[in-house]
Amino acid sequence: MKLFPYPFDVLQKIAELVFGKNNKNNPEDKMGESKKIKGTVILMKKNVLDFNDLKASFLDRVHEFLSKGVSLQLISSVHADHGNGLRGKLGKPAYLQKWISTITSLTAGDTAFSVTFEWDEEIGIPGAFIIRNHHHSQFYLKTVTLEDVPGHGRVHFVCNSWVYPAHRYKYDRVFFANKTYLPRDTPEPLRQYREEELIHLRGNGSGTLQEWDRVYDYAYYNDLGCPDKGLDYARPILGGSREYPYPRRGRTGRTPTKTDPNTESRLPLLSLSIYVPRDERFTHIKMSDFLACAVKSLGQILIPELITLCDKTPNEFDNFDDVMKLYEGGINLLGGPKVAKIRDYIPWEMLKELLRNDGQPFLKYPMPDVIKEDKIAWRTDEEFAREMLAGVNPVVIRCLKEFPPVSKLDPKVYGNQNSFITKDHIEKNMNGLTIDEAIKNSKMFILDHHDTLIPYLRRINTTATKTYATRTLLLLEEDGTLKPLAIELSLPHPQGDKYGATSQVFTPAEKGIEGSIWQLAKAYASVNDSGYHQLISHWLNTHAVIEPFVIATNRQLSVLHPIHKLLQAHFRDTMNINALARHILINAGGVLENTVFPGKFSMAMSSVIYKNWVFTEQALPADLLKRGLAVPDLNTSHGIRLLIEDYPYAVDGLEIWTAITTWVDEYCSFYYPTDDLIHSDSELQSWWTELRTVGHGDKKRELWWPKMQTRAELIQTCTTVIWVASALHAAVNFGQYPYAGYLPNRPTISRRFMPEPGTKEYDELESNPNAVLLKTITSQLQTLLGVSLIELLSRHSSDEVYLGQRDLPEWTSDKEILEAFKRFGDNLVEIEKRILERNNDKRLKNRVGPVKVPYTLLYPSTSDYTRAGGLTGRGIPNSVSI
Repeated sequence: MKLFPYPFDVLQKIAELVFGKNNKNNPEDKMGESKKIKGTVILMKKNVLDFNDLKASFLDRVHEFLSKGVSLQLISSVHADHGNGLRGKLGKPAYLQKWISTITSLTAGDTAFSVTFEWDEEIGIPGAFIIRNHHHSQFYLKTVTLEDVPGHGRVHFVCNSWVYPAHRYKYDRVFFANKTYLPRDTPEPLRQYREEELIHLRGNGSGTLQEWDRVYDYAYYNDLGCPDKGLDYARPILGGSREYPYPRRGRTGRTPTKTDPNTESRLPLLSLSIYVPRDERFTHIKMSDFLACAVKSLGQILIPELITLCDKTPNEFDNFDDVMKLYEGGINLLGGPKVAKIRDYIPWEMLKELLRNDGQPFLKYPMPDVIKEDKIAWRTDEEFAREMLAGVNPVVIRCLKEFPPVSKLDPKVYGNQNSFITKDHIEKNMNGLTIDEAIKNSKMFILDHHDTLIPYLRRINTTATKTYATRTLLLLEEDGTLKPLAIELSLPHPQGDKYGATSQVFTPAEKGIEGSIWQLAKAYASVNDSGYHQLISHWLNTHAVIEPFVIATNRQLSVLHPIHKLLQAHFRDTMNINALARHILINAGGVLENTVFPGKFSMAMSSVIYKNWVFTEQALPADLLKRGLAVPDLNTSHGIRLLIEDYPYAVDGLEIWTAITTWVDEYCSFYYPTDDLIHSDSELQSWWTELRTVGHGDKKRELWWPKMQTRAELIQTCTTVIWVASALHAAVNFGQYPYAGYLPNRPTISRRFMPEPGTKEYDELESNPNAVLLKTITSQLQTLLGVSLIELLSRHSSDEVYLGQRDLPEWTSDKEILEAFKRFGDNLVEIEKRILERNNDKRLKNRVGPVKVPYTLLYPSTSDYTRAGGLTGRGIPNSVSI
């Protein structure tokens, strides 16, 4: 095989390539006296991203030299070609100029190229263009701008798309001018181009998809298991059945496994070549940030070698000082034969990112916020309760309406699952209130994971996990804080489910064996809450439920459509991070199964909980009303009044919700002044139908779906989608490391049951309670893996785009919309100021708490354009992007 497949006469001209000469005929020489339109093309070459891909750079120059460059053809928006199906008339091809002589740096960055178009009256106002890449390599096309178009002026195109060599496509790549049209208002010469582009993006539903394919399609979650490795790695298919309903994911088209034709085969663990449409993949900057931390999350590689690094009691922390060494001294893996062996497993492109962008060595963790100011305040009852309102999972606590708490599980299947907590357990700590008085005055609250876990708990406890289903009762005090009253730990009855639950009830104590038992009871409650947070509050209720919206939007709404332009920024990177999650986090034997207590039952359990998912209840006001944390109040901008006034997540969240609602209302009202335009919008109706019947197809018969016939329904729907993708995800994601980076505060696994009196474990609890706590919760290796994971998930990338920002200032050409968007951003900046004011208000005890961690998880960071990234504990990115 020849190393260089081009004729010898080409080799003779290599010097001209190097020195930037280009013998291609200059298009300007051919235009004579015709009018010309000058244009600027902003793109990023592939070789900028691939430091070592010198071949790509060289071959692009060769193709350019052989008159195989990058051509653009303008498409008229006003004059149709009757010989081409009434499509807009095409201009003559124009080529990017000076590709060879334009020097690009090896670091990432944009490059500007000039292009000169021949223009005549037959073209009129360009509404789109066709681009053909005749080079060897793809490039990322950002924008095209035409200056001084006769009779019109400036025309701007926002592209933001990878353009592969022309032979990779069976159709022309078309980009539209930065205009916004409802389908019926589309200029007739552009109509077929608009419709055909959507057909290309839908694909034909068959075949293995390649990186240059631009297909958005649906599939079940049938790629989590690997039955070819044995039954232990088989997992149920999620989606498409009554037993395991689930949102749809993006289709890859990989071949089935040998063992099970319904299970999709998996890629090698270290492969990052999981198909998602190329424009949905991480940017080069984000991928570098991601790789910097991701290596530590590959537990299948690290665990065998980390075992040898443990101390005299393998896999255990001997005391809390051992835990602190993770942050104060770290585990030094920067040298030695053990590390060399680990590095042998890791490809070079990952290895070069091992030194994090904060300069800290591998496996030396930053100090989590929860222990920065006070090393033991996390153990107080006040902080335990406060984190239900201002921690990483503030979306579960609810107001108690009846006592004792009642189960909703079917008693024919699960027997009596009602609570065993009595008034004798709690009234002595209720500040003189009776239970009836407290319930009547909305003073009692509950963190209830009982019904969620009981159906799976017997199976979960057959593994290394040993845990309970928990209920935690709390009282709202006069100062606005919550006081724990009791924790109930329940197990399935040993004689069978139909006999109900066996339960123990524990009440607060500070000293002696009772105090040690109470600390353990809180740990079991925290384990429940951590698992629910990761699987449901975080993964299911943000990542998984949003992906069908991403797919449906790209399949059914043209880039010219106003709702596509509104929502697109809120879908950035979601398909990519979800694909990576299926690959290494939520898969059989993946990081999640090894660090969160439900283990191999995790995803199946999340599927069961999805049965209760209701789209309209994802709106913040509706969620707060459902949980009894608020009551209707028409005198407020958001229509509700909080029952816990100092509820940081809800207080900040309602301001964010109201700001989003105002922005979406202004936006939708501009394009849809009447309801008639809603139900006559063919693309919008197709989008909503496909979203309900395919994307969330297992919920298609639910009556709660909005009908999408009015502007009010559209505003509420878009507001909810933006809220979930931005603020809700920020609230449950970016606090993970600040609060759970110190695993004793948020343990994810329990490995032993509560010690019984008369056992050696009970005796040890009396003599060394801290050792027993550490032996009960997450082990050393699980901690290393878990902390590495949540550090990765809690980091903002250095190209983050926050709520109220867009990556390009000219994301729309409608000035009224740009002005409304500026008002939205200004509103968010004012919210930032009010959040800081509340955090400094000493009367609001839940804003900072005993650990002295101000609540900033819903601080928008709209005013932050530094692109610094990192573990900030603040900022609302536009999308579910990590």
